[in-house]
Amino acid sequence: MGNYFIAGIAGFIGSALARALIKAGHDVVGFDNLSTGLRGNVPPEALFFEGDGYNPELYRKILPRHKFDAIFHLAEQSSVETSFADPVLDLRSNTESTLHLLRYAVDTDTCRFIYASSKAVYGQKPDIPVSEDELARPESFYGVSKMVGEHYLRLYEQFGVRWTALRLFNVYGPGQNVRNMNHGMVNIFMYMMIRDNHIHVQGSPNRYRDFVYVDDVVAAFLACLDNPLSEGRVFNIGGTGKVLVGDLVEKIAALPFNPPTVEYSGTTVGNLLGIHADILQAARLLGYEPEVFLGEGLDRMYAWMVRKFAA
Repeated sequence: MGNYFIAGIAGFIGSALARALIKAGHDVVGFDNLSTGLRGNVPPEALFFEGDGYNPELYRKILPRHKFDAIFHLAEQSSVETSFADPVLDLRSNTESTLHLLRYAVDTDTCRFIYASSKAVYGQKPDIPVSEDELARPESFYGVSKMVGEHYLRLYEQFGVRWTALRLFNVYGPGQNVRNMNHGMVNIFMYMMIRDNHIHVQGSPNRYRDFVYVDDVVAAFLACLDNPLSEGRVFNIGGTGKVLVGDLVEKIAALPFNPPTVEYSGTTVGNLLGIHADILQAARLLGYEPEVFLGEGLDRMYAWMVRKFAA
């Protein structure tokens, strides 16, 4: 069985990945600074370290103890809005932490490195599915930091790092921090509905997104392991294709709850019209195919959120 390291293990994607690896019989070690991740998300079987990915002291704590079959890098500041409010924090949390992790991979002779990148690297594109060959022109500090991380991966090939970058689209699902109102459109709208019976949408209902359920994202990460075809490549990991924000709000409002009021007003900085994914390369080389469609995914997340509020 393998021994894997997850940066960002307390986040909802990192913790879901940890549970999947542990269920398969692997050992898991991880860290998180708990700025948005939750300590309760971390599986009890995992060895957990608390700290910032850009802090060298954290790696000195972990380094003497472990060598890994792969590092999964999901530790990030993932809010576009926050990246505009504090671009230095965004730089440290995303770019600097990536450099430290790559250095750590070399120091521990961990050759395999799988990186959570983002659709934000593309910027605004025409309303057609965007492929990995499209020119990346990020229009947010967050997108720039993720793009820089991809370039660092390429530079570290010369030191023996075999990398894969997954450009994640709009990930949603159980385990998100429901009180983080700066990230996760599904999470934000559903939380507003349950808490206030009111959904406030900042921006036009004609914006569009590509929503991908967390279990499908985990499957994509796992598909990269022991797959030489994935090495040295970037992959789009989308799910639903194009979904209008207005249609998403209607689907959430139709869940078995008191029908909420809906308000469209204002906007947020860096709020692009939209982008959706061409996932043909991931299908061809990873065998990736989304299995949880939006209706089922919303039902699952709503059931989880209702249980969380009732607890």
